[in-house]
Amino acid sequence: MALSYPTELFADSEMAIAAVQQLSDGPGDRLTAKAVPLVLLIGLPGSGKSTWARLFAQHAVGWQVVSTDQIRAQCYGSEAIQGDWLTIWRQVLQKFARSLHQMQLGQCRGVLYDATNVRRRDRRQFLQQVRAQGFTPIIGVWFDVPLAVCLHRNQRRSRQVPGRVILRMHRQLKGAPPSLREAMDHLIRIVPEPLDAQK
Repeated sequence: MALSYPTELFADSEMAIAAVQQLSDGPGDRLTAKAVPLVLLIGLPGSGKSTWARLFAQHAVGWQVVSTDQIRAQCYGSEAIQGDWLTIWRQVLQKFARSLHQMQLGQCRGVLYDATNVRRRDRRQFLQQVRAQGFTPIIGVWFDVPLAVCLHRNQRRSRQVPGRVILRMHRQLKGAPPSLREAMDHLIRIVPEPLDAQK
């Protein structure tokens, strides 16, 4: 499969997963090259990030999924409780450090970080921190899903994000979309097929 990044668009989830695996492995034996790949998901609530993360974990055996929603559920009893961000972020960093140790032992192949990551400033700070920890390559996966689709999916959820929050996130993401200038090694953009946007 010939890939051209960051211009390659995917509507098929499994093709995007295969592309991420190919990029994270790189040339030759990735384990001997001491690469420690990290996949950074970017997208609005309802864009399909967590669904894709679960599918990725089924296909990419040995990867650790670090989810801020799961951490909220563990810390506060519910994903809906925002809680204290510093507490959540400490948990994220602990999970990253544990995964790095497991990679050194050959027990983990990479980390996928499942959060919205819609603000450019936050993404840049995040990328600086994970690079300092030793993660490379870093692969951004941007779920470029129309706002109307995300709002519709959100309304069908049992745990809904307030509409005004999604609108604010949409403005942040539209005003400063992801790019390789943010020091990601690769950026994959997932765009739904037109039929999906009508569901």
